Amino acid sequence: MDRVILHVDGNNFFASCECLLRPELADVPMAVAGDRESRHGIILAKNQLAKACKIQTAEPIWQAQRKCPGLVLVAPHRELYAKISHQMNEIFLRYTDLVEPASIDESYLDLTGSLHLFGGDAKAVADRIRAEVRKEAGITVSVGVSFCKTFAKLGSDYKKPDATTVFSRARMEELVWPLPVGSMLYVGGRFERQLRELGIHTIGDLARSDESFLRQKFGIRGESAWHCANGDEHEPVRPYHEHRESKSIGNSITFRRDLVGKRDIQLGFTALAESVSERMRRHGVHCRTVQIQIRDPAFHTISRQVTLERSVSLSRELTDTAMALAEHCWDFSKPVRLLALTAEQLIPIERDAEQLTLFPDTAAPAREKQGRLEDALSSIRGKYGKGSIQLGSFLGNDLGLGRSGNKLENDETD
Repeated sequence: MDRVILHVDGNNFFASCECLLRPELADVPMAVAGDRESRHGIILAKNQLAKACKIQTAEPIWQAQRKCPGLVLVAPHRELYAKISHQMNEIFLRYTDLVEPASIDESYLDLTGSLHLFGGDAKAVADRIRAEVRKEAGITVSVGVSFCKTFAKLGSDYKKPDATTVFSRARMEELVWPLPVGSMLYVGGRFERQLRELGIHTIGDLARSDESFLRQKFGIRGESAWHCANGDEHEPVRPYHEHRESKSIGNSITFRRDLVGKRDIQLGFTALAESVSERMRRHGVHCRTVQIQIRDPAFHTISRQVTLERSVSLSRELTDTAMALAEHCWDFSKPVRLLALTAEQLIPIERDAEQLTLFPDTAAPAREKQGRLEDALSSIRGKYGKGSIQLGSFLGNDLGLGRSGNKLENDETD
């Protein structure tokens, strides 16, 4: 028997929450925007009227205002977003304990074992959930109903706002397969371009492709995408109250000015590595994979990662790894707007048995010395504040790094 999976997605979530504070914003083109002075001057979310003006999420404020001179901008109220998100999930929990938040404004629900308690009609339950969220939380949601997570997510994106879409297995080829391949979860821009170069333009094209060829061409990513396109995806919806360890810890910085040159970029990654390493220390973990992102002023972003032979946690190790990745993928003469550094494949320290080698680890003493130094710095900052001590390389910089520098955006994923 097929599962009954729902994906519930808040419509224009940040903008909708802001309208709860100021209802008059619902009648004008409005967008939630970041801080201009710190160069976070981009559109974070917009309402339907702003969307009708072709305003895009993540575009610069000045560009959005050129499209829509009457655009009303508001600052984000993140505590409100968290409150509404919690309220939404409390509604979902009335129907099942298998509620898995995918982000602050979207959750998966597995109703397979509980649907019979609510009449047995999945679409009717989805409509009921939409009505309860609208009445109690004050915002609208779109719901996708299907037999797997991938197609449920497709369903919630298919029709907006305030709508329910059902993608059954019986109508998969009719309704799902004609959709663009890039609309499927985990098919990002670069992967989509690679597929299109092979003549794979729709989800159906992907489903009808040769699995072994995709595996040979793209590895596990190609094989997984083929299975998802065929509806052969069985990832479970995890219980809402289940304790889940973070799978990654990351930070990003948008700088006061564009970075130019290797030294600027190294300073940026050093600041990120210090923050990520400190948070890894608090969580008691090491990492095996390091990922970087580099974004230029035109918002073109590249991402690179490497899986290391042994786990790392020291800021110097993270910096060196990030710079090694950057040297292979970036022209240091080009300007950089944002850098991000993420530690992935986290391993609790107590479970981290380093790989044995036939030769002695000559770098171990130096790592231990560096570790003691970073522990001491962490202890001083914990006692006297983050700005109490900093690296000499940060002194006098004009990038916003150091005691009164840019705010780092934290990211932890489950």
